[in-house]
Amino acid sequence: MYVQEEEAAEEEEEEEEEEEEEEEEMVDPLETIRAKCEETEHCVHYKEKLEVCEARVGSRSNTEEDCTEELFDFLHARDHCVAHKLFHKVK
Repeated sequence: MYVQEEEAAEEEEEEEEEEEEEEEEMVDPLETIRAKCEETEHCVHYKEKLEVCEARVGSRSNTEEDCTEELFDFLHARDHCVAHKLFHKVK
């Protein structure tokens, strides 16, 4: 009787592991669309500006400059692209 209980417990653990693996395979469509939008010409332009700014600010030891404007421009361009694609997938 004890052996059967152990086997049942092992089977339950295997089922739980399979369920966890299935959950890990789920991908957020927002992340996928964001990655695709970041590769568009419009977003690449703003991303390059942001990277140039970050390099410039990072190379200086004493500066008040930050890259907030460049970051917001990039995020705005990416989110604008995402908005047009994401809501077609929402049910």
